Amino acid sequence: MSEYANPGSLVSTDWLADHLQDPDLRVLDVDEDTDAYHRGHIPGSLGVHWRQDLQAPVNRDFVSPEGFAALMDRLGIGPDTRVVLYGGNKNWFAAYGYWYFKYYGHPNVQLLNGGRRKWELEGRPLVTEVPQVAPGTGYPIPNEDESIRAYRDQIATEFLGRPGKSLVDVRSPEEYRGERISPDHLPQEGAQRPGHIPGARNVPWSRAVDPEQETFLPPDQLRDLYLTEGVDPAHEVVAYCRIGERSAHTWFVLRELLGYPRVRNYDGSWTEWGSLVKAPIER
Repeated sequence: MSEYANPGSLVSTDWLADHLQDPDLRVLDVDEDTDAYHRGHIPGSLGVHWRQDLQAPVNRDFVSPEGFAALMDRLGIGPDTRVVLYGGNKNWFAAYGYWYFKYYGHPNVQLLNGGRRKWELEGRPLVTEVPQVAPGTGYPIPNEDESIRAYRDQIATEFLGRPGKSLVDVRSPEEYRGERISPDHLPQEGAQRPGHIPGARNVPWSRAVDPEQETFLPPDQLRDLYLTEGVDPAHEVVAYCRIGERSAHTWFVLRELLGYPRVRNYDGSWTEWGSLVKAPIER
């Protein structure tokens, strides 16, 4: 069995349990369920609210580079701090956090393989106490890495019907076929129209993880999963979902675990595309 392309992008539960006291480590809980942190979290970890902390309050965009630097200072994270992210539901929002940290160029960020699920299955402790950390002093204002983010105009002009390009729709088959607009557990709202971007291949994001342990599949299985659907490593690839969190998970798999060299996440995703006037849609 081959290894992951970037094995350093993951840490195991064993490793994390042995290193929770490391002074240069900051563990962050990032979850769709933003109350999950307060019900129980890995000792020493801090909660990050994916909307309030990572999203701009008015525009549909990230916080500014200055806002990211201020967030790092509040979390006690310096430019050399090792950051480990984890969450529930197969790490989907934790993977979004990972992609977000990479977009702002933080050099040392990792995902906990298996996330909260594996930690709990192994009977490891969860606590409700919120740790007190010393704030940072002057995290440098970062540059954005636009090479890993896609925008609607790029999709329309560079990807539709173009050779050497792959669009990966990572939503459920029902969303892809236009039978639903959102995942089953969410209100059926967001985009004005259901369907998928023409030419996109449907590879649901959750197929990349073990359904019980919620750890990532071995490299050979992951490679077969995407090659079978025609997602070629030689292509420029864009992943999308509904708002960008599930597709960030697929971005992580393709970029960090399989080593695809040119992968972007379209975080505007179907909420944006499905509401664009005259945008082409398939069902």
